[in-house]
Amino acid sequence: MSDNTMSVTITAADVNKLRQMTGAGMMDCRKALVESEGDFEKAIDHLRAKGQKVAANRGDREAKEGVVVALSNEAGDYGIVLTLSAETDFVSKNQEFIDFTNAIAQMALDHKPASIEALKALPMEGATVGEKVLETVAKIGEKIDITVYEQVSADAVVPYIHGAYRIGVLVGLNKKVENIAGVGKDLAMQIAAMNPIAISSDDVPEETVAREKAIAIEQIVAEGKPAEMAEKIAAGKIKKFFKENTLLNQAFVKDSNQSIADDLKSVDAGLAVTTFRRIASGR
Repeated sequence: MSDNTMSVTITAADVNKLRQMTGAGMMDCRKALVESEGDFEKAIDHLRAKGQKVAANRGDREAKEGVVVALSNEAGDYGIVLTLSAETDFVSKNQEFIDFTNAIAQMALDHKPASIEALKALPMEGATVGEKVLETVAKIGEKIDITVYEQVSADAVVPYIHGAYRIGVLVGLNKKVENIAGVGKDLAMQIAAMNPIAISSDDVPEETVAREKAIAIEQIVAEGKPAEMAEKIAAGKIKKFFKENTLLNQAFVKDSNQSIADDLKSVDAGLAVTTFRRIASGR
């Protein structure tokens, strides 16, 4: 079963994929894909503009089953986060698979390879990391691979693993303060739970802001409000978008009466988040 529009074939599998990504209905997903000529990003924007249900954590939608590990060095100024993917959660929940992922992560932390390819080339138990991964593929019978590898350097780096190795977070801060591990963990838990797209509104790409504004204006006009009011109302929606999606502006999950920026100031007036990484695996 397929639709052909402008030489683009929309298959039932495409429709189901968009449905799994967004939670919208099958017919809505098919229509969105047809109108966007098969472009999933445009289809998601189409559904959002029409008010259809769309999963908030868009960055996780392509994640597969697997294990995510985040580690920092003893000095606390460098960290890595990586994913060893698998096809099923039966494999990813296996302790041997988890131990194998941790061993690879420790090698990455110790040797600081510049890329996944360099990580796979590292020697491991008489072979290379890549060869050991292939051995595991042959042993388990599933496609297994190192699919994500990120590094963070900062004056203070705090790692956090959430949900039985489902989400790994690294937080980089501009200095070490008293109980930096606890402060960093609170921030990492916030990032794991709320999935911010940037540290502050200044860090959000212009194209993202433009897209959000366009969606907001389309919604406002569709609601029947005068076009001259659209810009003003859209500005309010963008402000709300920043509050919900940028770390410093988000309400602190441990105390919703203050923002993350307020919480950082209460710890140390000069404390700042310099970077973060959030890697998710699974559905």
